[in-house]
Amino acid sequence: MANVSVYNMEGSEVGKMDLNDNVFAAKVNEHLMHMAVVLQLANKRQGTQKAKTRSEVRGGGRKPWRQKGTGHARQGSTRAPQWTGGGIVFAPTPRDYSFKMNKKEKAGAIKSALTTRVNEEKFFVLDSLKFDEIKTKKMVAVLDALKVNKALVILDGEDNANVAVSARNIEGVRTVPVNAINVYDIMKYETVILTKSAVAKIEEVYA
Repeated sequence: MANVSVYNMEGSEVGKMDLNDNVFAAKVNEHLMHMAVVLQLANKRQGTQKAKTRSEVRGGGRKPWRQKGTGHARQGSTRAPQWTGGGIVFAPTPRDYSFKMNKKEKAGAIKSALTTRVNEEKFFVLDSLKFDEIKTKKMVAVLDALKVNKALVILDGEDNANVAVSARNIEGVRTVPVNAINVYDIMKYETVILTKSAVAKIEEVYA
């Protein structure tokens, strides 16, 4: 069973915690992680690009010159793709780029990403993470105590509003609720920071 240190907000080790091997010591499947990242990026695309083909461009109804005898190549319309102002060959049209992964694939990708961070020792568990007020300096102090620059902070949903706002303006730091964790964020940010209660909630869902 994976075992990690538990820290307080001052960066001091206050204990140890056993992690569920089904979640934090799972078999790493890079293919599933890649699929999950591509899925998230694809689902973000609006797909609203549009260009006109030669049938949609205004004008070009008259043949520009007669078929033979001018010395020019034969032309049927001034809106053909080779003309300035003509249509676009294979023009992009609005489309939906999204695709789906099934539940087991999504869970496998999340487990693989979390296991990767644990194996790399870029996984910090705090006994608690709560602020009495919104203060960016307090969040910076926590990160400095852990010697972390770029981090994904997973919030357990228990009085974390001040933490989320305090971290909002820190470059390289992102906060997400525990029920919205995703492979893209876990792999994008160098370090994962979460509380003991957040670990318990992740294990409850994915173990």
